[in-house]
This record gives sequence, C-alpha cells and structure tokens, in this order.
Amino acid sequence: MTTEDGKVWESLRPPSAQAVEQARKVLLDRLFAPSATLEGSGSLVPGTAGPLTGLPPVSPSEDFYEDFVVGEAASWFTVVDGRGRVRWTMKENDGQQLLVLVSRATPAAYLAFLRRERISYLVAGTQRVDLGAALRRMRSRLGVTCVVSTGGGGLNGALLRAGLVDEIHLIVLPAAVGGAGAPGVFDGPALADGEMPTRLRMLSSHTEADGTLSLRYEVVRSGSR
Repeated sequence: MTTEDGKVWESLRPPSAQAVEQARKVLLDRLFAPSATLEGSGSLVPGTAGPLTGLPPVSPSEDFYEDFVVGEAASWFTVVDGRGRVRWTMKENDGQQLLVLVSRATPAAYLAFLRRERISYLVAGTQRVDLGAALRRMRSRLGVTCVVSTGGGGLNGALLRAGLVDEIHLIVLPAAVGGAGAPGVFDGPALADGEMPTRLRMLSSHTEADGTLSLRYEVVRSGSR
C-alpha cells in the first residue's frame, strides 16, 4: 500500500478501531494462543510484481527444495510466496520470526537467496503452495497448532475453499468501497455449479458508538448443525 493510499484508509478508521482490534487480539490469544500469523505476498508487493530478478545463479547440483528452518521461535510471521516475489529486508515482525511458504516450483535462485539471508522456509506443493500441506508442515516441524490469517481476500478465499478456516473474526468500519474489482474479504474463482456457499454460525457481535462493528463467526462443517 502506497503512503497516499494508507492515508486514505487511515482516514476511514473511527476512534474505536484500534481498541476493537486490540480486543480481538486479546480474545484470540486467550482462546487459541496462536503461534503464527499468515499473510500473502500480495500484501507486501504490488500485484504486478513478478519473481525477483538479478539473483545470483545457483548450481543445478544443489538441492534447495528441502525445508530450511533457522533456530526456534515462539511465534512466526508466515508469508505465502510461491513465486519468490519479496526481496526481504527484515527477518522478524513485531517479535515474530519470518517464515516463507514456498513450493517445488519456486525458483531455486530465490530459495538460495532465503538461505543466504538466513530466512526460514517450508516447501509444500508442486506447482503452487499447497496451503493444507503447508499448515500440516508448520504443525509437524514447528509445533504450530493455531494460525491467524491477516492476509487479503485472495489468501482468505483460498483458505476458505480448502476447508482450512475454523472461525472468522471480522471488524467492519462504517465506510463503503464501491467499484468493479474492489477487494473483498474472500476472493477467488466463482462457485462451481452445485457448489454451496460456506455456512457460518454467529458466536458474538458488538457495536461501538462510532459505528465500528466486531463480529465473530464459526464455520459450519458439513453434517453439523
């Protein structure tokens, strides 16, 4: 997000927004003690960005497609970057250690870059990052039992379609964005013929005097009531 875009979004935030977001974090910590947050690379680079260029060539005899984990961490800032688009200048975020999720199609030169920078990564999927496999590897390799997605609609939509979402904690600001192509909470391909929308059950709701709304839903699994 550019500086000017950021100013526009910040101007839409009512006074209560920060406190509502903090209350959500406290609730998540109390209920689930999440040890990882999840973002898509689209939250960090423009949508038009391609794989990094100008990286040193690598020897074809070297195998970079093995998990690379640097030390231990109490919490992880995890980013899905199967195309190798982010040129990292940081290795932690707000106390969380950086972890990149890649696939076997990720350029080897990018994986070599991560290793040189001592940035941990896990390999999951062939042509693209398999989110289900990635979360399972995070559990088996790193002991992660709960992940909070703070990403955009593309990542959230993929998680939802893959059946990887248990709860949705949504904060609604009293502002509307119109126009074709405006981002949504869940983006992705249209539902296939006969495919049903994901059903939700409300667990709680709270409205601030300035119009900020906090909603908590659980995903209703098939066969449950």
